[in-house]
Amino acid sequence: MARKTRAEASVEERFHSGGVSGVLERPEEARGDAMALTHGAGSNRDAPLLVSLARGFAAAGYLVLRYDLPFRQQRPKGPPFPAAAARDRQGVREAVAALRTLAPGRIVAGGHSYGGRQTAMAAAEQSGLADALLLFSYPLYPPGRPQQKRTTFFGDWRIPALFVHGTNDAFGAPEELREAAAAIPARTDVLVVEGAGHDLKRAAGLAGEILERLAALM
Repeated sequence: MARKTRAEASVEERFHSGGVSGVLERPEEARGDAMALTHGAGSNRDAPLLVSLARGFAAAGYLVLRYDLPFRQQRPKGPPFPAAAARDRQGVREAVAALRTLAPGRIVAGGHSYGGRQTAMAAAEQSGLADALLLFSYPLYPPGRPQQKRTTFFGDWRIPALFVHGTNDAFGAPEELREAAAAIPARTDVLVVEGAGHDLKRAAGLAGEILERLAALM
């Protein structure tokens, strides 16, 4: 019997529940675990990185929700407003809660850049938000301003986390991220993607390695 392709190993469907708007990747053979993944400041749930990895995770049996943060639901383009960041974190909590109604197993919450940062902050604010975090290109500081670290909440964070980070990321180098992550009172790991910038295009095919690292953390 011919093996099914990755595209045939999952079913994509629109998802709307309360204030959550996204796309579900349903695996052909579900394992019971799920992921909620969101986007960066300049993108949306259809970011190529999220789409590629979501399909890879679904092929491995995960139910995956890639969703738009509240700021993106309000307007199709433009960056988030700092004053509304708390609402975006509430959107993270709502997405994870919605996913828990669909999957009986462990939940991984994550996102790219701004989305990952808000997910991590939501996890620091709410103990037990998820079973692990998956953070792509965590924005350690604004480009060119390494003194403005975005790490003040790291000591309140008690959920295992996998950082996926490029060696050419202007928002912080992998070694700087490892040093900062030492303040997190939970298990962490950094998967370094050689030659990748903040967009992490080179990580699009790393679903298998990411899942292996996550399994080790959890």
